[in-house]
Amino acid sequence: MPLNQFIINDIKPFELEASIKELQEVFNKLTYSHVPIKKDGTYIGCLSETDVYCFEPEQTVGDVIYAIEGFFAREDSLWLDVLDTFASNDSNVMPVLNENNNYLGYYQLIDIISLFSKTPFFSEAGGVIIVEKGRNDYSLSEICQIVESNNVKLLGVFVSRIKNDMAQITIKIENSGLSSIFETFRRYGYSIISGHEDDSFLKTLKDRSAYLDRYLNL
Repeated sequence: MPLNQFIINDIKPFELEASIKELQEVFNKLTYSHVPIKKDGTYIGCLSETDVYCFEPEQTVGDVIYAIEGFFAREDSLWLDVLDTFASNDSNVMPVLNENNNYLGYYQLIDIISLFSKTPFFSEAGGVIIVEKGRNDYSLSEICQIVESNNVKLLGVFVSRIKNDMAQITIKIENSGLSSIFETFRRYGYSIISGHEDDSFLKTLKDRSAYLDRYLNL
């Protein structure tokens, strides 16, 4: 599904002449973390709710232009890249620009998260394995090869943790005996952190995702 179907355009960017009081009134009505700002009709960034409440109501956006954060997503950005931009900027709204830098609207974080919950990693039945290896030693292509060499279908894989030069990789596979896969991973120098054939780990992830959805809807 094209990501641009989720673009919302009910909030227009504020010009530099807008008063801080106007922005405060908007934040009083909405649960958004940021609002978009434009200069001479061109998007230049966002002001956060936290910052806006620190300014005097009689000030203008132009008076506090130094506080503007210049993040955005392109209309053709991949949803994982958009999700990463959300996380990097601690925002629940993401302005969307086209290739000519025209403001098209914005994404809501909850919509992008819902795409993740619909991927085969969450929606398909299967087992979950977490392996660990040095951050400079693991290889995603090697991990895929290990899984597929055991005649098991891979449903998803991502680096779920990096700490003290060790990387943990979470792998979702079709339900199958895990013992042979464990042995293959060990032969390649991976430590097995956990493995679940009953989807208990995945259920926990789904529960947390559902909780986050409810929280974002408050």
